[in-house]
Order: sequence, then structure tokens, then C-alpha cells
Amino acid sequence: MAGEEGEGLKVLGLQVSPFVLRVCLALNMKGVSYEYVEEDVSNKSELLLKSNPVHKKVPVLIHNGKPICESPVIMQYVDELFAGRPILPTDPYERATARFWAAYADDKLFPAWYGMVKAQAEEERAEKAKETLAAIEHMEVAFAKCSGGNAFFGGDSIGYVDIVLGSFLFWFEAVRRVFDLEIINASKTPLLAAWAERFVGTVEAKEVLPLPTADMAVQYINKLHAPLPPP
Repeated sequence: MAGEEGEGLKVLGLQVSPFVLRVCLALNMKGVSYEYVEEDVSNKSELLLKSNPVHKKVPVLIHNGKPICESPVIMQYVDELFAGRPILPTDPYERATARFWAAYADDKLFPAWYGMVKAQAEEERAEKAKETLAAIEHMEVAFAKCSGGNAFFGGDSIGYVDIVLGSFLFWFEAVRRVFDLEIINASKTPLLAAWAERFVGTVEAKEVLPLPTADMAVQYINKLHAPLPPP
């Protein structure tokens, strides 16, 4: 991802974070170079604390010394700043619709599947699994409407909603391995199942740095549920 226009860009991130991944995907989509800095969230750097004093979280995009925080804000900043294929639709109604479904994925789908990942009790996990599958069914309907029969939410190529939902895919695979739950199921959500295969095959997804994997997410889940050491 070499490019003079990307000079002065630094991403503070965590490799297992889907929110960091989507920032890297957005930068890849624009074809700009950036420096990636992995953060230890258990021992946060002074740079992170200074750059995001409100939430103290990743991702943070630092552009020529100026920090931009929160993945939706960063993605829209990148879209407005750099030339190339737009991330958000240019049509105002389509842009508003994309923002709605991206927000739905973050506000409804993410808390559901991540709540399932964190749940210690089987009853709570089952409830979160039910919420997850209900949310993904809404995303199936959204794809049918937004794609217009094309390959992606964004049309012929990936766009805003594709990046947001696509950033969850490696976690969905980890959930399948650990909890035996297929969030995107070819029989129940066939449109999304086909979309997911296309998404992971895109140049932007293949070349993203850093590249998170389901193995990393599985390790994270196992660590969450590891028995506490004896006192």
C-alpha cells in the first residue's frame, strides 16, 4: 500500500479488534499507506491515552499528528480526505441507508454476538445467540435491498456496510468453532453466505494489515473462559 498521499498516517490498533480492522480496510480501499502500531490494552501507551483521552480505546487514526477516534468517524474522515472509489454512497438517500445499517450492525448485532462470547452462563449465552441470529436475519433483508442484486452492499464493489459487517467475519468463524453456532448460515441467510465468500476474496480484505484470524479470536474466547487460578 505505497502512496505519497498516505504519508503521516498512523493507526493505533489491536489485531483482534473488528473496529480496528475496518479502519485498515477503509485505508486499503483508498490505496493509501499507513503505519500500524499494535497497542497493549492492558498497558496502554502514553500515545493512546493522549490521543483518545475520552474513551482510551482503539482504533485511533493519527494524521500529521492529529488524532481521529471511533471507527465510523475515522472511516468517514478517510472517505472525505482521500480520492478514489467512495466508501459511502454518493446518493444522499443511499448514504443515509448505509449509515443506518452500519449503525444497526454496531448497536444490535455486535452486542448480541459479543455478549454471547462473554457469557459465562449457558442460559445467557443461548439468549444472546437468539438475539444474534435475529439481527443477522435483518442484515440479510438489508443486503437484498441495498445491493440491488449486485455482489456487495455497496454495489459492484465493497462499501461502508460491507466493511462494517465484513470486519466481524473472522469473529463469526471463531464463534462457530467454539460454540458450534453458524451465524451466517447458507440455508437461513443464503445472500449473506454468498456475500461473505465474495468479501473475503476481495483485494482489500486479502491485503489488510494487520490481518486478524479466527485463530486469534478463538484464543481470546478461551482466555475469557479460562478458570481462575487458585487463590
